[in-house]
Amino acid sequence: MFDPSYSALSLFIGVIGLTTAIKIQEAKGSEYNVTIIAETFPTDPRTIKYTSFWAGAQYVATRTEDLNLRRMERETFDVVWAMSEPGSGVAEGCLLRCTDYSYLPAEEQYADGKDHPCAFMPDFRQLRPDELVSGASQGFACTAITFDIPRYLPYLLARFTSGGGTIVRGAVGHIQQVLEGGAGIFANPNSSRKYSPPDAVILCVGLGARFLGGIEDKDVIPIRGQTVLLRAPWVHIMPTLRDLKDGFNPPYVIPRKGGDVIVGGTFHLDDWYPHPRLEITERILSKGLKLCPDLAPPEVRAEREPTVDDLRSLILDVGVGFRPYRNGGVRVGVEWMDSSPLKNQSKKVPVVFNYGHGGNGYQASWGSAQIALEYLEGAFINPK
Repeated sequence: MFDPSYSALSLFIGVIGLTTAIKIQEAKGSEYNVTIIAETFPTDPRTIKYTSFWAGAQYVATRTEDLNLRRMERETFDVVWAMSEPGSGVAEGCLLRCTDYSYLPAEEQYADGKDHPCAFMPDFRQLRPDELVSGASQGFACTAITFDIPRYLPYLLARFTSGGGTIVRGAVGHIQQVLEGGAGIFANPNSSRKYSPPDAVILCVGLGARFLGGIEDKDVIPIRGQTVLLRAPWVHIMPTLRDLKDGFNPPYVIPRKGGDVIVGGTFHLDDWYPHPRLEITERILSKGLKLCPDLAPPEVRAEREPTVDDLRSLILDVGVGFRPYRNGGVRVGVEWMDSSPLKNQSKKVPVVFNYGHGGNGYQASWGSAQIALEYLEGAFINPK
Protein backbone atom coordinates (compact mmCIF):
# COMPACT_ATOMS: atom_id res chain seq x y z
CA MET A 1 0.00 0.00 0.00
CA PHE A 2 1.19 3.60 -0.56
CA ASP A 3 1.36 6.98 1.53
CA PRO A 4 2.31 10.40 -0.12
CA SER A 5 2.67 12.96 -1.42
CA TYR A 6 0.60 9.88 -2.36
CA SER A 7 0.55 6.99 0.10
CA ALA A 8 0.37 3.56 -1.47
CA LEU A 9 -0.02 0.22 0.27
CA SER A 10 1.07 -2.98 -1.44
CA LEU A 11 -0.42 -6.13 0.01
CA PHE A 12 1.89 -9.18 0.12
CA ILE A 13 5.63 -9.50 -0.32
CA GLY A 14 6.05 -12.27 -2.88
CA VAL A 15 7.94 -11.69 -6.09
CA ILE A 16 4.99 -9.83 -7.67
CA GLY A 17 4.40 -7.65 -4.61
CA LEU A 18 8.07 -6.80 -4.12
CA THR A 19 8.67 -6.06 -7.79
CA THR A 20 5.56 -3.91 -8.05
CA ALA A 21 6.49 -1.93 -4.94
CA ILE A 22 10.01 -1.35 -6.29
CA LYS A 23 8.70 -0.32 -9.69
CA ILE A 24 6.33 2.27 -8.22
CA GLN A 25 8.89 3.54 -5.74
CA GLU A 26 11.72 3.91 -8.25
CA ALA A 27 9.51 5.36 -11.00
CA LYS A 28 7.83 7.99 -8.81
CA GLY A 29 10.52 8.75 -6.21
CA SER A 30 9.39 11.04 -3.39
CA GLU A 31 6.02 11.52 -5.09
CA TYR A 32 4.79 8.25 -3.53
CA ASN A 33 5.44 6.78 -0.10
CA VAL A 34 5.25 3.01 -0.53
CA THR A 35 4.54 0.57 2.29
CA ILE A 36 4.23 -3.21 2.02
CA ILE A 37 2.00 -5.10 4.45
CA ALA A 38 2.68 -8.83 4.63
CA GLU A 39 2.28 -11.71 7.05
CA THR A 40 5.42 -13.49 5.84
CA PHE A 41 8.75 -12.04 4.67
CA PRO A 42 11.39 -13.66 2.42
CA THR A 43 13.76 -14.00 5.38
CA ASP A 44 11.21 -15.92 7.51
CA PRO A 45 11.21 -19.72 7.92
CA ARG A 46 9.72 -21.34 4.85
CA THR A 47 5.98 -21.92 4.78
CA ILE A 48 3.48 -23.23 2.26
CA LYS A 49 1.73 -19.84 2.56
CA TYR A 50 4.67 -18.13 0.84
CA THR A 51 4.68 -19.44 -2.72
CA SER A 52 7.54 -17.38 -4.14
CA PHE A 53 10.15 -19.20 -2.09
CA TRP A 54 9.27 -22.58 -3.62
CA ALA A 55 9.47 -21.48 -7.26
CA GLY A 56 11.90 -22.91 -9.82
CA ALA A 57 12.31 -20.21 -11.18
CA GLN A 58 13.38 -19.31 -14.69
CA TYR A 59 12.70 -17.04 -17.62
CA VAL A 60 11.49 -18.93 -20.66
CA ALA A 61 8.68 -17.25 -22.59
CA THR A 62 5.28 -18.96 -22.35
CA ARG A 63 3.15 -20.26 -25.18
CA THR A 64 -0.01 -18.27 -24.47
CA GLU A 65 -2.85 -16.39 -26.13
CA ASP A 66 -3.07 -14.01 -23.14
CA LEU A 67 -1.88 -10.69 -24.58
CA ASN A 68 -1.38 -9.19 -21.12
CA LEU A 69 0.86 -12.06 -20.10
CA ARG A 70 2.81 -11.81 -23.37
CA ARG A 71 3.53 -8.16 -22.69
CA MET A 72 4.46 -8.84 -19.05
CA GLU A 73 6.92 -11.54 -20.01
CA ARG A 74 8.50 -9.62 -22.87
CA GLU A 75 9.10 -6.54 -20.73
CA THR A 76 10.40 -8.66 -17.86
CA PHE A 77 12.97 -10.28 -20.11
CA ASP A 78 14.51 -6.93 -20.99
CA VAL A 79 14.86 -6.06 -17.30
CA VAL A 80 16.28 -9.35 -16.04
CA TRP A 81 18.60 -9.71 -19.03
CA ALA A 82 20.15 -6.36 -18.14
CA MET A 83 20.29 -7.35 -14.46
CA SER A 84 22.13 -10.58 -15.35
CA GLU A 85 24.78 -8.80 -17.44
CA PRO A 86 28.26 -9.69 -16.12
CA GLY A 87 29.54 -6.83 -13.98
CA SER A 88 26.12 -5.19 -13.74
CA GLY A 89 25.94 -5.21 -9.95
CA VAL A 90 24.44 -7.08 -7.02
CA ALA A 91 21.54 -8.55 -9.03
CA GLU A 92 23.96 -10.45 -11.25
CA GLY A 93 24.76 -12.72 -8.28
CA CYS A 94 21.11 -13.81 -8.19
CA LEU A 95 20.72 -14.65 -11.88
CA LEU A 96 22.27 -17.30 -14.13
CA ARG A 97 22.40 -17.23 -17.90
CA CYS A 98 22.28 -20.78 -19.21
CA THR A 99 21.18 -22.77 -22.26
CA ASP A 100 17.56 -23.88 -22.24
CA TYR A 101 16.67 -27.04 -24.16
CA SER A 102 12.93 -27.43 -24.72
CA TYR A 103 11.87 -30.83 -26.05
CA LEU A 104 8.37 -31.25 -27.51
CA PRO A 105 6.20 -34.25 -28.45
CA ALA A 106 4.66 -34.54 -31.89
CA GLU A 107 1.35 -33.11 -30.60
CA GLU A 108 2.98 -29.78 -29.71
CA GLN A 109 5.30 -29.21 -32.65
CA TYR A 110 5.67 -25.79 -34.23
CA ALA A 111 5.16 -25.58 -37.97
CA ASP A 112 7.65 -22.74 -38.11
CA GLY A 113 10.22 -21.97 -35.41
CA LYS A 114 9.61 -18.26 -36.03
CA ASP A 115 6.28 -18.49 -34.18
CA HIS A 116 7.93 -19.97 -31.09
CA PRO A 117 7.49 -17.65 -28.04
CA CYS A 118 11.25 -17.77 -27.38
CA ALA A 119 12.22 -16.82 -30.92
CA PHE A 120 13.32 -13.35 -29.74
CA MET A 121 15.67 -14.72 -27.08
CA PRO A 122 19.46 -14.88 -27.55
CA ASP A 123 20.93 -17.82 -29.45
CA PHE A 124 17.51 -19.22 -30.34
CA ARG A 125 17.62 -22.16 -32.74
CA GLN A 126 15.79 -25.37 -33.61
CA LEU A 127 17.53 -28.54 -32.48
CA ARG A 128 18.77 -31.09 -34.98
CA PRO A 129 17.14 -34.54 -34.91
CA ASP A 130 20.31 -36.05 -33.42
CA GLU A 131 20.07 -33.61 -30.47
CA LEU A 132 16.59 -34.71 -29.40
CA VAL A 133 16.00 -36.85 -26.32
CA SER A 134 13.78 -39.93 -26.20
CA GLY A 135 10.11 -38.97 -26.45
CA ALA A 136 10.74 -35.71 -28.31
CA SER A 137 9.83 -35.00 -31.94
CA GLN A 138 11.05 -31.43 -31.98
CA GLY A 139 13.20 -29.19 -29.82
CA PHE A 140 14.53 -25.67 -29.44
CA ALA A 141 17.42 -24.07 -27.60
CA CYS A 142 18.11 -20.53 -26.45
CA THR A 143 20.00 -18.65 -23.76
CA ALA A 144 17.65 -18.25 -20.81
CA ILE A 145 17.86 -16.89 -17.27
CA THR A 146 17.26 -18.60 -13.93
CA PHE A 147 16.60 -16.98 -10.56
CA ASP A 148 18.44 -18.12 -7.44
CA ILE A 149 15.46 -17.67 -5.11
CA PRO A 150 17.27 -17.62 -1.71
CA ARG A 151 19.39 -14.79 -3.11
CA TYR A 152 16.91 -12.99 -5.36
CA LEU A 153 14.05 -12.43 -2.90
CA PRO A 154 16.30 -10.89 -0.18
CA TYR A 155 17.90 -8.77 -2.91
CA LEU A 156 14.50 -7.39 -3.89
CA LEU A 157 13.59 -6.74 -0.26
CA ALA A 158 16.88 -4.92 0.39
CA ARG A 159 16.47 -2.89 -2.82
CA PHE A 160 13.01 -1.80 -1.70
CA THR A 161 13.93 -0.83 1.86
CA SER A 162 17.21 0.85 0.91
CA GLY A 163 15.24 3.01 -1.51
CA GLY A 164 13.05 4.30 1.31
CA GLY A 165 10.27 1.72 1.27
CA THR A 166 8.60 0.56 4.46
CA ILE A 167 7.54 -2.95 5.42
CA VAL A 168 4.97 -3.80 8.08
CA ARG A 169 4.09 -7.25 9.31
CA GLY A 170 0.37 -7.89 9.41
CA ALA A 171 -2.26 -10.52 8.62
CA VAL A 172 -4.97 -8.72 6.66
CA GLY A 173 -8.29 -10.52 6.98
CA HIS A 174 -10.45 -8.09 5.00
CA ILE A 175 -9.51 -5.38 2.54
CA GLN A 176 -11.62 -2.87 4.46
CA GLN A 177 -9.07 -3.03 7.29
CA VAL A 178 -6.42 -1.39 5.14
CA LEU A 179 -8.79 0.78 3.13
CA GLU A 180 -9.80 2.52 6.35
CA GLY A 181 -6.74 2.22 8.57
CA GLY A 182 -3.83 1.85 6.18
CA ALA A 183 -0.62 0.33 7.48
CA GLY A 184 -1.00 2.10 10.80
CA ILE A 185 -3.38 -0.45 12.29
CA PHE A 186 -0.64 -3.07 11.94
CA ALA A 187 2.35 -0.86 12.70
CA ASN A 188 0.72 0.47 15.88
CA PRO A 189 -1.99 -2.08 16.71
CA ASN A 190 -2.50 -0.97 20.32
CA SER A 191 -2.73 2.73 19.60
CA SER A 192 -5.98 4.56 20.22
CA ARG A 193 -5.25 7.23 17.63
CA LYS A 194 -7.30 7.67 14.49
CA TYR A 195 -5.78 6.12 11.40
CA SER A 196 -5.99 7.51 7.90
CA PRO A 197 -6.83 5.58 4.75
CA PRO A 198 -4.11 5.27 2.10
CA ASP A 199 -4.39 7.01 -1.23
CA ALA A 200 -4.18 3.67 -3.04
CA VAL A 201 -3.97 -0.04 -2.39
CA ILE A 202 -2.14 -2.52 -4.62
CA LEU A 203 -3.31 -6.11 -4.31
CA CYS A 204 -0.50 -8.56 -5.12
CA VAL A 205 -1.94 -11.28 -2.91
CA GLY A 206 -1.49 -14.37 -5.07
CA LEU A 207 -3.49 -17.32 -3.80
CA GLY A 208 -4.64 -15.11 -0.93
CA ALA A 209 -7.10 -13.43 -3.31
CA ARG A 210 -9.31 -16.49 -2.83
CA PHE A 211 -9.59 -15.86 0.92
CA LEU A 212 -9.17 -12.11 1.44
CA GLY A 213 -12.44 -10.64 2.69
CA GLY A 214 -13.94 -8.16 0.27
CA ILE A 215 -12.20 -9.86 -2.67
CA GLU A 216 -12.76 -13.63 -2.33
CA ASP A 217 -11.92 -14.43 -5.94
CA LYS A 218 -12.93 -18.08 -6.31
CA ASP A 219 -11.34 -18.20 -9.76
CA VAL A 220 -7.99 -18.36 -7.96
CA ILE A 221 -6.85 -21.92 -7.27
CA PRO A 222 -3.48 -23.58 -6.70
CA ILE A 223 -1.42 -25.54 -9.16
CA ARG A 224 0.59 -27.79 -6.87
CA GLY A 225 4.25 -28.09 -7.70
CA GLN A 226 6.64 -30.60 -6.13
CA THR A 227 10.39 -30.38 -6.74
CA VAL A 228 13.69 -31.77 -5.50
CA LEU A 229 16.61 -29.46 -4.72
CA LEU A 230 20.06 -30.92 -5.43
CA ARG A 231 23.56 -29.65 -4.86
CA ALA A 232 25.06 -30.03 -8.34
CA PRO A 233 27.19 -27.01 -9.28
CA TRP A 234 28.49 -28.81 -12.40
CA VAL A 235 25.07 -28.51 -14.11
CA HIS A 236 24.76 -25.49 -16.43
CA ILE A 237 21.97 -26.51 -18.82
CA MET A 238 18.20 -26.31 -18.41
CA PRO A 239 16.35 -29.12 -20.23
CA THR A 240 12.57 -29.59 -20.18
CA LEU A 241 10.49 -32.34 -21.78
CA ARG A 242 6.81 -31.78 -22.46
CA ASP A 243 5.60 -35.32 -21.79
CA LEU A 244 1.88 -35.47 -22.61
CA LYS A 245 1.72 -39.21 -21.94
CA ASP A 246 2.61 -38.56 -18.33
CA GLY A 247 -0.14 -36.07 -17.65
CA PHE A 248 1.03 -33.20 -15.51
CA ASN A 249 4.42 -34.51 -14.42
CA PRO A 250 6.88 -33.00 -16.93
CA PRO A 251 10.57 -33.45 -16.13
CA TYR A 252 12.68 -30.31 -15.98
CA VAL A 253 16.01 -29.15 -14.59
CA ILE A 254 16.76 -25.59 -13.45
CA PRO A 255 20.32 -24.73 -12.34
CA ARG A 256 20.94 -21.77 -10.06
CA LYS A 257 23.75 -19.28 -9.78
CA GLY A 258 24.89 -20.62 -6.42
CA GLY A 259 25.27 -24.20 -7.64
CA ASP A 260 21.97 -25.70 -6.48
CA VAL A 261 19.65 -27.32 -9.03
CA ILE A 262 15.87 -27.64 -9.00
CA VAL A 263 14.54 -30.88 -10.49
CA GLY A 264 10.82 -31.11 -11.19
CA GLY A 265 8.11 -31.42 -11.31
CA THR A 266 4.35 -31.46 -11.10
CA PHE A 267 1.49 -29.25 -12.32
CA HIS A 268 -1.52 -30.55 -10.40
CA LEU A 269 -4.51 -28.22 -10.68
CA ASP A 270 -6.57 -27.57 -7.53
CA ASP A 271 -4.39 -29.90 -5.45
CA TRP A 272 -4.04 -28.54 -1.89
CA TYR A 273 -1.81 -31.21 -0.33
CA PRO A 274 1.06 -29.26 1.32
CA HIS A 275 3.63 -32.01 1.86
CA PRO A 276 5.86 -33.99 -0.55
CA ARG A 277 4.46 -37.25 -1.87
CA LEU A 278 7.22 -39.86 -1.70
CA GLU A 279 6.24 -41.66 -4.90
CA ILE A 280 6.38 -38.38 -6.80
CA THR A 281 9.84 -37.62 -5.39
CA GLU A 282 11.07 -40.92 -6.82
CA ARG A 283 9.52 -40.18 -10.21
CA ILE A 284 11.07 -36.73 -10.28
CA LEU A 285 14.53 -38.15 -9.62
CA SER A 286 14.14 -40.98 -12.13
CA LYS A 287 12.76 -38.85 -14.95
CA GLY A 288 15.12 -35.98 -14.19
CA LEU A 289 18.17 -38.24 -14.43
CA LYS A 290 16.90 -39.74 -17.70
CA LEU A 291 16.43 -36.26 -19.15
CA CYS A 292 19.71 -34.90 -17.78
CA PRO A 293 22.33 -37.53 -16.88
CA ASP A 294 24.65 -34.63 -15.98
CA LEU A 295 22.78 -34.42 -12.67
CA ALA A 296 24.99 -37.25 -11.41
CA PRO A 297 28.47 -36.34 -10.13
CA PRO A 298 31.14 -36.23 -12.89
CA GLU A 299 33.24 -38.91 -11.19
CA VAL A 300 30.30 -41.32 -11.31
CA ARG A 301 29.59 -40.65 -14.98
CA ALA A 302 33.25 -41.17 -15.79
CA GLU A 303 33.06 -44.75 -14.54
CA ARG A 304 29.55 -46.01 -15.30
CA GLU A 305 25.97 -45.13 -16.14
CA PRO A 306 24.49 -43.27 -13.15
CA THR A 307 21.41 -44.37 -11.23
CA VAL A 308 18.93 -42.57 -9.01
CA ASP A 309 20.86 -43.76 -5.97
CA ASP A 310 23.76 -41.57 -7.13
CA LEU A 311 21.54 -38.51 -6.64
CA ARG A 312 20.41 -39.22 -3.09
CA SER A 313 23.48 -37.81 -1.39
CA LEU A 314 22.99 -34.58 -3.38
CA ILE A 315 19.47 -33.91 -2.08
CA LEU A 316 19.17 -30.70 -0.07
CA ASP A 317 15.39 -30.51 0.12
CA VAL A 318 12.08 -31.71 -1.30
CA GLY A 319 9.61 -28.88 -1.66
CA VAL A 320 5.96 -28.20 -2.39
CA GLY A 321 4.50 -24.89 -3.50
CA PHE A 322 1.11 -23.66 -4.70
CA ARG A 323 1.26 -21.65 -7.91
CA PRO A 324 -1.49 -18.98 -7.72
CA TYR A 325 -3.39 -19.78 -10.92
CA ARG A 326 -6.50 -17.85 -11.92
CA ASN A 327 -9.20 -19.07 -14.28
CA GLY A 328 -9.56 -16.34 -16.88
CA GLY A 329 -5.95 -15.20 -16.61
CA VAL A 330 -4.01 -12.67 -14.59
CA ARG A 331 -6.17 -10.05 -12.93
CA VAL A 332 -4.63 -6.65 -13.52
CA GLY A 333 -6.77 -3.55 -13.37
CA VAL A 334 -8.25 -0.98 -10.98
CA GLU A 335 -11.46 -0.65 -9.00
CA TRP A 336 -12.54 2.18 -6.69
CA MET A 337 -13.68 1.10 -3.22
CA ASP A 338 -15.09 2.89 -0.18
CA SER A 339 -12.55 3.33 2.60
CA SER A 340 -15.20 2.88 5.29
CA PRO A 341 -18.74 1.51 5.63
CA LEU A 342 -19.53 4.77 7.47
CA LYS A 343 -20.51 6.95 4.54
CA ASN A 344 -19.85 10.24 6.30
CA GLN A 345 -16.27 9.15 6.98
CA SER A 346 -15.56 7.39 3.71
CA LYS A 347 -13.60 8.29 0.61
CA LYS A 348 -13.03 6.44 -2.65
CA VAL A 349 -9.69 4.61 -2.80
CA PRO A 350 -8.30 3.07 -6.00
CA VAL A 351 -7.47 -0.63 -5.58
CA VAL A 352 -5.08 -1.93 -8.23
CA PHE A 353 -5.27 -5.69 -8.80
CA ASN A 354 -2.14 -7.60 -9.76
CA TYR A 355 -2.49 -11.31 -9.07
CA GLY A 356 -3.23 -14.70 -10.63
CA HIS A 357 0.08 -15.28 -12.44
CA GLY A 358 0.18 -19.04 -11.83
CA GLY A 359 3.66 -20.36 -12.51
CA ASN A 360 4.68 -17.22 -14.41
CA GLY A 361 5.32 -14.90 -11.48
CA TYR A 362 9.06 -14.44 -11.85
CA GLN A 363 9.10 -14.25 -15.63
CA ALA A 364 6.18 -11.79 -15.70
CA SER A 365 7.10 -9.77 -12.61
CA TRP A 366 8.64 -6.58 -14.03
CA GLY A 367 6.19 -6.27 -16.91
CA SER A 368 3.28 -6.89 -14.58
CA ALA A 369 4.62 -4.23 -12.21
CA GLN A 370 4.74 -1.74 -15.09
CA ILE A 371 1.10 -2.38 -15.97
CA ALA A 372 0.09 -2.00 -12.32
CA LEU A 373 1.94 1.32 -12.20
CA GLU A 374 0.08 2.51 -15.30
CA TYR A 375 -3.27 1.69 -13.69
CA LEU A 376 -2.21 3.48 -10.51
CA GLU A 377 -1.12 6.61 -12.38
CA GLY A 378 -4.33 6.56 -14.39
CA ALA A 379 -6.38 6.39 -11.21
CA PHE A 380 -4.65 9.45 -9.75
CA ILE A 381 -5.06 11.37 -13.00
CA ASN A 382 -8.79 10.56 -13.21
CA PRO A 383 -10.00 10.23 -9.59
CA LYS A 384 -13.53 9.17 -8.70
